Amino acid sequence: MSLAWSEIDAVFLDMDGTLLDLHFDNYFWLEYLPHVYAKKHGKTVAQVTPDLLAMMKSAEGSLNWYCLDYWTTTLDLNIVSMKKEVDHLIAMRPQASEFLEALHASDKKVYMITNAHHDALELKLEKAQISHYFDDLVSSHQFGHAKEAQTFWYKLEDILNFDPRRTLFIDDSKAVLDAAHEYGIGHLLFVSQPDMRLPGRSHSDYPILYEFGEIMRGL
Repeated sequence: MSLAWSEIDAVFLDMDGTLLDLHFDNYFWLEYLPHVYAKKHGKTVAQVTPDLLAMMKSAEGSLNWYCLDYWTTTLDLNIVSMKKEVDHLIAMRPQASEFLEALHASDKKVYMITNAHHDALELKLEKAQISHYFDDLVSSHQFGHAKEAQTFWYKLEDILNFDPRRTLFIDDSKAVLDAAHEYGIGHLLFVSQPDMRLPGRSHSDYPILYEFGEIMRGL
């Protein structure tokens, strides 16, 4: 894959599953949290998992899905403290650091565009040490709308000076890319393997990014 970098002025990068390995989040929500929740209620993981998955499904695509305050209240667990207990699993995806270095040395404006709650964002940035690569870091929680919503993109337009047609956006979520496409982002890439311990995805409505090295040529 090659990109026409001369046609791109701004680069929007998702965090979880794009720059950071999604294994941390998958492990936390699908393994660690059910274990703690089951212990709290004196049940087995098998007993609580269906209810947890149903709660997660009902919030999927909304800001609540990403909101640590919502889950702290809903589950009566200190989600931020629990995330810190397993934060050794936070890791960059392969070549992500090299890609950020190349972007930083280029003439492109670089923005992190994430659905992560501010507490999760703070924790991950402290571990990954990548804040300095960005011209700005934007969380959907600032706007009260997830990236899946058109309102998010119009509010983003209000605070960032960018031309959608000359913007590259990389994300691991089809729903988010669909929203960006509807808004008018001109260059979209779908991350094949957000969780490095799971198989990559080879089918998408959008060009698939297998590794950052593919698009660094010409940057």
